[in-house]
Amino acid sequence: MSDSTAVVLDFEKDILEIEEKIEHLKQLAKDGDMDITRETKRLERKLSQHINRTYMNLSAWQKAQIARHANRPHCLDYVNALIEDFTPLAGDRRFADDEAMICGIGKLGGIAVAVMGQEKGNDLDSRIKYNFGMAKPEGYRKAQRIMDLANKFNMPIITLVDTAGAYPGIDAEARGQAEAIASSIEKCLQVKVPLISLIIGEGGSGGAIAIATANRVLMLEHSIYSVISPEGCASILWRSADKTKDATEALRLTAQDLKSLGIIDEIIKEPMGGAHRDVEQTLDSVKVALIRHLKELMLLSNDELKEQRTEKFLKMGRNLTVEF
Repeated sequence: MSDSTAVVLDFEKDILEIEEKIEHLKQLAKDGDMDITRETKRLERKLSQHINRTYMNLSAWQKAQIARHANRPHCLDYVNALIEDFTPLAGDRRFADDEAMICGIGKLGGIAVAVMGQEKGNDLDSRIKYNFGMAKPEGYRKAQRIMDLANKFNMPIITLVDTAGAYPGIDAEARGQAEAIASSIEKCLQVKVPLISLIIGEGGSGGAIAIATANRVLMLEHSIYSVISPEGCASILWRSADKTKDATEALRLTAQDLKSLGIIDEIIKEPMGGAHRDVEQTLDSVKVALIRHLKELMLLSNDELKEQRTEKFLKMGRNLTVEF
């Protein structure tokens, strides 16, 4: 799943201290005849209260840190746990296979589906292999191939979004990165099958929306979705990395902000402390939500699905008041 080494965020340090004290007491009890039940229960109550207090009042920047957490479940974790008989499909038939973009077919709750998403990797080697989840043009063209396949065989499409953005390298630009992203968005709007997108971590810029122009856009509670990264926004507007936290607030990139703006359709609640603290519960919640939305969308005709998706994105921004 993810690195065995625990990754601790700044605001989680007090939580870690209490957890370490509980572990230490349990170890003492194993090594001797000490009765530590009372003290352990006291610390566990304190831990629960501290976690609740911390995670009920997260700032936008803290949510961004959780969305990027190294131990958070990634695309392949969801695919391996939720998609039965998954068969990966590779290549764009033009240049190469982009491993950052996972694509394939399988079954979710007995329903045949096409699945795609960005994989970030969970250790140094896999992060390099998957290019930190930043797809190149061939990745987006591979996604288009899978969408065509799904459309041909009337299979719903599920996309798992987790990327800081499309790869910005010279080689990607030379092979038509912008065109590939635009064509992928167009393909999302053209297909006549149910299309559900889930932001599982970070949804950054065109690299995310290229596979997230969907009938239903869902977000995990502590995921983020924005036109640019907080760091990129700070460097452009203020020319200073010191303004990253201010940029995070200004971007309104949290799931709660985006739900209130009508950009997304549902927030999937995470376990207290974030998806990385209870991966199994997160996977269960995601499975239930995806199957529910699939069944609702499958009641619509092909033409209704396409029309609903187009109208959904045309409506965005019509009733928004932008403050400068």
